Amino acid sequence: MAELAPLLIRHLGRRDFVSVWREMEAFTDARDDNTGDEVWLVQHDPVFTLGQAGKPEHVLDARDIPLVQTNRGGQVTYHGPGQIVAYPLIDLRRVGIGVREFVCRIEQAIIDTLAHWNIEALRRENAPGVYVAGAKVGALGLRVRRGCTFHGLALNVAMDLQPFRRINPCGYQGLQVTQVSDLGGPSRIEDVEAVLLVELAQQLGLELRETNPHLSLTAAGTANGANVSLPA
Repeated sequence: MAELAPLLIRHLGRRDFVSVWREMEAFTDARDDNTGDEVWLVQHDPVFTLGQAGKPEHVLDARDIPLVQTNRGGQVTYHGPGQIVAYPLIDLRRVGIGVREFVCRIEQAIIDTLAHWNIEALRRENAPGVYVAGAKVGALGLRVRRGCTFHGLALNVAMDLQPFRRINPCGYQGLQVTQVSDLGGPSRIEDVEAVLLVELAQQLGLELRETNPHLSLTAAGTANGANVSLPA
Protein backbone atom coordinates (compact mmCIF):
# COMPACT_ATOMS: atom_id res chain seq x y z
CA MET A 1 0.00 0.00 0.00
CA ALA A 2 1.32 3.42 -0.95
CA GLU A 3 2.57 5.57 1.89
CA LEU A 4 0.22 8.42 2.79
CA ALA A 5 1.44 11.99 2.42
CA PRO A 6 1.92 13.78 5.76
CA LEU A 7 -0.37 16.33 7.37
CA LEU A 8 1.75 18.37 9.78
CA ILE A 9 0.08 19.63 12.95
CA ARG A 10 0.91 23.09 14.30
CA HIS A 11 -0.37 24.09 17.74
CA LEU A 12 -0.50 27.88 17.94
CA GLY A 13 -2.05 28.20 21.40
CA ARG A 14 -4.14 31.32 21.99
CA ARG A 15 -3.55 34.00 19.36
CA ASP A 16 -5.25 37.04 17.91
CA PHE A 17 -7.07 36.42 14.65
CA VAL A 18 -5.38 38.96 12.40
CA SER A 19 -1.81 37.80 13.00
CA VAL A 20 -2.72 34.16 12.26
CA TRP A 21 -4.65 35.21 9.16
CA ARG A 22 -1.60 37.05 7.83
CA GLU A 23 0.62 34.06 8.54
CA MET A 24 -1.80 31.76 6.69
CA GLU A 25 -1.71 34.03 3.67
CA ALA A 26 2.08 34.22 3.75
CA PHE A 27 2.32 30.43 3.99
CA THR A 28 -0.10 29.97 1.08
CA ASP A 29 1.60 32.58 -1.13
CA ALA A 30 5.06 31.09 -0.50
CA ARG A 31 4.19 27.42 -0.96
CA ASP A 32 5.14 25.44 -4.05
CA ASP A 33 4.59 21.90 -5.30
CA ASN A 34 6.97 20.57 -2.65
CA THR A 35 5.36 22.33 0.32
CA GLY A 36 3.71 19.90 2.69
CA ASP A 37 0.12 20.23 3.86
CA GLU A 38 -0.49 21.43 7.40
CA VAL A 39 -3.32 21.95 9.87
CA TRP A 40 -3.02 24.81 12.37
CA LEU A 41 -4.92 24.62 15.66
CA VAL A 42 -5.62 27.78 17.60
CA GLN A 43 -7.94 29.41 20.11
CA HIS A 44 -8.55 33.02 19.19
CA ASP A 45 -8.95 36.04 21.39
CA PRO A 46 -12.58 37.21 21.22
CA VAL A 47 -13.34 38.52 17.72
CA PHE A 48 -16.19 38.78 15.24
CA THR A 49 -15.15 38.01 11.67
CA LEU A 50 -17.10 38.95 8.57
CA GLY A 51 -16.69 36.91 5.39
CA GLN A 52 -16.67 38.29 1.86
CA ALA A 53 -20.43 37.85 1.56
CA GLY A 54 -21.00 39.20 5.06
CA LYS A 55 -23.34 42.10 5.64
CA PRO A 56 -22.51 44.55 8.43
CA GLU A 57 -26.16 44.66 9.51
CA HIS A 58 -25.77 41.08 10.77
CA VAL A 59 -23.49 42.46 13.48
CA LEU A 60 -26.08 43.65 15.97
CA ASP A 61 -23.88 44.86 18.81
CA ALA A 62 -20.11 44.41 18.57
CA ARG A 63 -19.32 46.74 21.49
CA ASP A 64 -15.98 45.74 23.04
CA ILE A 65 -15.31 42.81 20.68
CA PRO A 66 -13.28 43.65 17.55
CA LEU A 67 -14.91 43.18 14.15
CA VAL A 68 -12.60 42.08 11.32
CA GLN A 69 -13.52 42.01 7.63
CA THR A 70 -11.83 38.98 6.08
CA ASN A 71 -11.38 37.41 2.66
CA ARG A 72 -12.87 34.03 3.58
CA GLY A 73 -16.21 32.79 2.35
CA GLY A 74 -19.35 33.03 4.44
CA GLN A 75 -21.03 35.56 6.67
CA VAL A 76 -20.37 36.67 10.25
CA THR A 77 -19.24 34.46 13.10
CA TYR A 78 -17.59 34.68 16.51
CA HIS A 79 -14.32 33.19 17.72
CA GLY A 80 -13.24 33.00 21.33
CA PRO A 81 -11.50 30.87 23.96
CA GLY A 82 -13.02 27.42 24.38
CA GLN A 83 -13.55 27.02 20.64
CA ILE A 84 -11.34 24.91 18.38
CA VAL A 85 -10.33 26.79 15.25
CA ALA A 86 -8.60 24.51 12.74
CA TYR A 87 -6.99 25.84 9.59
CA PRO A 88 -6.32 23.06 7.05
CA LEU A 89 -3.70 24.40 4.62
CA ILE A 90 -4.18 21.87 1.84
CA ASP A 91 -3.08 21.60 -1.79
CA LEU A 92 -6.35 20.38 -3.29
CA ARG A 93 -4.72 19.43 -6.57
CA ARG A 94 -2.33 17.09 -4.80
CA VAL A 95 -5.03 15.36 -2.74
CA GLY A 96 -7.24 15.20 -5.82
CA ILE A 97 -10.45 16.83 -4.63
CA GLY A 98 -12.40 19.94 -5.59
CA VAL A 99 -13.58 22.78 -3.39
CA ARG A 100 -17.14 21.51 -2.94
CA GLU A 101 -15.89 18.04 -2.02
CA PHE A 102 -13.38 19.58 0.40
CA VAL A 103 -16.19 21.40 2.19
CA CYS A 104 -18.20 18.17 2.45
CA ARG A 105 -15.21 16.29 3.85
CA ILE A 106 -14.51 18.95 6.48
CA GLU A 107 -18.16 18.82 7.54
CA GLN A 108 -18.01 15.03 7.66
CA ALA A 109 -14.90 15.16 9.85
CA ILE A 110 -16.83 17.27 12.37
CA ILE A 111 -19.87 14.98 12.16
CA ASP A 112 -17.71 11.90 12.74
CA THR A 113 -15.89 13.62 15.60
CA LEU A 114 -19.14 14.34 17.42
CA ALA A 115 -20.31 10.76 16.83
CA HIS A 116 -17.51 9.61 19.16
CA TRP A 117 -19.67 10.99 21.99
CA ASN A 118 -22.97 9.80 20.47
CA ILE A 119 -23.85 13.32 19.35
CA GLU A 120 -25.92 13.12 16.17
CA ALA A 121 -24.88 16.00 13.93
CA LEU A 122 -26.00 16.87 10.41
CA ARG A 123 -25.09 19.16 7.56
CA ARG A 124 -27.72 21.47 6.14
CA GLU A 125 -28.27 22.12 2.43
CA ASN A 126 -27.26 25.63 1.33
CA ALA A 127 -26.03 26.46 4.84
CA PRO A 128 -22.43 25.20 5.27
CA GLY A 129 -21.58 23.98 8.73
CA VAL A 130 -22.68 21.29 11.16
CA TYR A 131 -25.86 21.30 13.23
CA VAL A 132 -27.31 19.39 16.18
CA ALA A 133 -31.09 19.54 16.54
CA GLY A 134 -31.12 22.71 14.44
CA ALA A 135 -28.43 24.52 16.47
CA LYS A 136 -25.07 25.24 14.90
CA VAL A 137 -22.05 23.64 16.54
CA GLY A 138 -19.46 23.93 13.76
CA ALA A 139 -18.88 26.71 11.22
CA LEU A 140 -16.86 26.81 8.00
CA GLY A 141 -15.26 29.67 6.12
CA LEU A 142 -12.69 28.95 3.42
CA ARG A 143 -10.63 30.56 0.72
CA VAL A 144 -8.73 28.88 -2.11
CA ARG A 145 -5.74 30.48 -3.81
CA ARG A 146 -3.86 28.72 -6.61
CA GLY A 147 -5.56 25.49 -5.64
CA CYS A 148 -4.53 25.74 -1.98
CA THR A 149 -6.87 26.30 0.94
CA PHE A 150 -6.65 28.57 3.94
CA HIS A 151 -9.02 29.74 6.68
CA GLY A 152 -11.04 26.75 7.88
CA LEU A 153 -13.44 25.56 10.57
CA ALA A 154 -14.55 26.47 14.08
CA LEU A 155 -16.00 23.93 16.51
CA ASN A 156 -17.58 25.15 19.73
CA VAL A 157 -16.41 23.06 22.69
CA ALA A 158 -16.74 24.87 26.03
CA MET A 159 -16.97 28.61 25.53
CA ASP A 160 -19.04 31.65 26.40
CA LEU A 161 -21.81 31.53 23.78
CA GLN A 162 -23.22 34.92 24.78
CA PRO A 163 -21.42 36.86 22.00
CA PHE A 164 -23.30 34.85 19.37
CA ARG A 165 -26.43 36.68 20.54
CA ARG A 166 -24.83 39.92 19.38
CA ILE A 167 -24.78 38.77 15.75
CA ASN A 168 -26.97 36.89 13.31
CA PRO A 169 -24.72 33.81 13.16
CA CYS A 170 -23.75 33.06 9.57
CA GLY A 171 -26.32 35.61 8.47
CA TYR A 172 -29.36 33.81 9.93
CA GLN A 173 -31.50 35.79 12.33
CA GLY A 174 -32.32 33.83 15.45
CA LEU A 175 -30.05 30.90 14.60
CA GLN A 176 -29.31 28.95 17.77
CA VAL A 177 -25.73 28.00 18.61
CA THR A 178 -24.60 25.08 20.77
CA GLN A 179 -21.36 23.43 21.89
CA VAL A 180 -19.87 20.02 22.54
CA SER A 181 -19.84 20.28 26.33
CA ASP A 182 -23.57 21.09 26.42
CA LEU A 183 -24.35 18.09 24.22
CA GLY A 184 -22.81 15.47 26.48
CA GLY A 185 -19.29 15.64 25.09
CA PRO A 186 -16.06 16.66 26.84
CA SER A 187 -15.17 20.18 27.88
CA ARG A 188 -11.41 19.74 27.43
CA ILE A 189 -10.28 21.23 24.13
CA GLU A 190 -7.46 18.67 23.88
CA ASP A 191 -9.88 15.73 23.98
CA VAL A 192 -11.92 17.03 21.08
CA GLU A 193 -8.86 18.18 19.10
CA ALA A 194 -7.35 14.68 19.23
CA VAL A 195 -10.42 13.12 17.66
CA LEU A 196 -10.96 15.93 15.15
CA LEU A 197 -7.40 15.67 13.86
CA VAL A 198 -7.74 11.95 13.19
CA GLU A 199 -11.06 12.45 11.40
CA LEU A 200 -9.67 15.28 9.27
CA ALA A 201 -6.68 13.19 8.24
CA GLN A 202 -8.90 10.26 7.32
CA GLN A 203 -11.20 12.45 5.24
CA LEU A 204 -8.22 13.93 3.37
CA GLY A 205 -6.28 10.70 2.94
CA LEU A 206 -3.26 12.07 4.80
CA GLU A 207 -1.14 10.84 7.72
CA LEU A 208 -0.87 12.98 10.82
CA ARG A 209 2.61 14.10 11.85
CA GLU A 210 2.85 15.64 15.30
CA THR A 211 5.22 18.61 15.51
CA ASN A 212 4.48 19.71 19.06
CA PRO A 213 4.48 17.68 22.29
CA HIS A 214 1.53 19.79 23.55
CA LEU A 215 -0.84 17.13 22.17
CA SER A 216 0.04 13.46 21.83
CA LEU A 217 -1.87 11.53 19.19
CA THR A 218 -0.20 8.21 19.92
CA ALA A 219 -2.50 7.37 22.80
CA ALA A 220 -5.09 4.70 22.16
CA GLY A 221 -7.95 6.76 23.51
CA THR A 222 -9.18 10.02 24.93
CA ALA A 223 -11.45 10.99 27.77
CA ASN A 224 -15.12 10.03 27.81
CA GLY A 225 -14.47 6.76 26.03
CA ALA A 226 -13.58 8.08 22.58
CA ASN A 227 -11.30 5.59 20.87
CA VAL A 228 -8.64 7.27 18.74
CA SER A 229 -5.86 5.70 16.72
CA LEU A 230 -3.54 7.03 14.09
CA PRO A 231 -3.83 5.77 10.52
CA ALA A 232 -1.41 2.91 9.90
